[in-house]
Amino acid sequence: MLRALAVTERDTWIRTVTFLILGFICYALPWSVFAALPTPANDTPALRIQGSNTIGAKLGPALVKGLFEQQGLNNIRMEPTGNDNEQRLIGQNAKGQNVVVIVAAHGSGTGFVALKDGSAELAASSRPIKDSEYNDLVGLGDLKARGAEQIIAIDGLAIILHPTNPLSALSTEQLAQIFSGDAKTWEAVGGKGGPIHLYARDDNSGTYDTFKELVLASHGKSLGAGAKRFESSEQLSDEVAQDPAGIGFIGLPYIRQAKAVAIADGDSQAMPPSTSLIATEDYPLSRRLFFYMPPTVKNAWADALVKFAQSPEGQAIVAKTGFIAQTVHTIKVAPSDDMPKSYQDLARNAQRLSVNFRFQEGSATLDNKSHYDLQRVMDYINDNNKLNRQVVLLGFGDPKADPARAALLSKLRAMTVRRELAKQGVMFRDIDGLGDELPVAANSAENGRIKNRRVEVWVY
Repeated sequence: MLRALAVTERDTWIRTVTFLILGFICYALPWSVFAALPTPANDTPALRIQGSNTIGAKLGPALVKGLFEQQGLNNIRMEPTGNDNEQRLIGQNAKGQNVVVIVAAHGSGTGFVALKDGSAELAASSRPIKDSEYNDLVGLGDLKARGAEQIIAIDGLAIILHPTNPLSALSTEQLAQIFSGDAKTWEAVGGKGGPIHLYARDDNSGTYDTFKELVLASHGKSLGAGAKRFESSEQLSDEVAQDPAGIGFIGLPYIRQAKAVAIADGDSQAMPPSTSLIATEDYPLSRRLFFYMPPTVKNAWADALVKFAQSPEGQAIVAKTGFIAQTVHTIKVAPSDDMPKSYQDLARNAQRLSVNFRFQEGSATLDNKSHYDLQRVMDYINDNNKLNRQVVLLGFGDPKADPARAALLSKLRAMTVRRELAKQGVMFRDIDGLGDELPVAANSAENGRIKNRRVEVWVY
């Protein structure tokens, strides 16, 4: 009797341990292996994405294709819907059933309209949601919450000219004069070639919204009436590349045959739209690309696509399509005489990571991108054995009436990042604040001040 009871208890214990082990394995392995996504009947779209042409032309379809492959779908193909700038992606599951995702790319603003009228489950946007859109969609939940607002890539607005144009750099002030029509000839901005021809994206475009905010509005200007407008990024770029008097603005992957120039903002040096300067968002016309997923709209494919976009596999697709991935790597910075001495010493002996931590507007709270970046930085630190006194945090800010206050606030920002990384075991070599030194944007507008309030990460 006792022996039988012991056997029963032993078997129960074995079954319990086996169950726990299997449960752990299921949790640890990629979710896609165990969580097959639903297949709607009769080719009903599993997901509808509406919004940015910058995202929808290449990146959005490429991410959907990557998710299809991760899910084990076969015979993946892309078909036109019959409408301009719209694509239908189709894959087949093991049962031969089609999974359909629609990507419509008519401008960032159209994505938020589609969320409201229910014609899309995911909005793609090449600029942050506007307060008016946020308030209009409050019934769908908090679209600025961490789970709803997803930064999937970094992009830079390239200012493009004809390849023969001799200009190599322009300031944002000069750009505002050009695109408002105040500067009508190339000679007015130090160039040559006579009358300037303006090329711009259409009013629905997030690219235009970003340019309007970062360049025109910040200098009290509006777009000149003579600008030729485009819904297609590729078409705009190709037109500028064929017009010796042309100038336009475009997302980084669409430079094509045109020439991109370096841009300065305020007291910053002129910066080219390089991968490293856009990754850190130091380039004056850098911007974030977003997916917005309403908390109240439950769609398994939207949730899966957002997770895939944030994964290393998704970020590899971001890079492959010409945008800037958020993967962390080191950048070698050349010291120069205009840097503070402590910064020169750091540049000589350490390397900077390709990420800046930034903060919510009017707050010391890290923004939505930073929460993902914390884990990316931790992954880099762990993978490269940098836990023990090899990390330096440098805080920066905008000018204050009291320089000591600016220095203190910049160090407090660095301490905010320190607190989060220290929770995961990082022991720091140094933490400092350099106040309003080394601005990357003009402090005359709030957007510039927000960019200057940042924390850099350096490693030895």
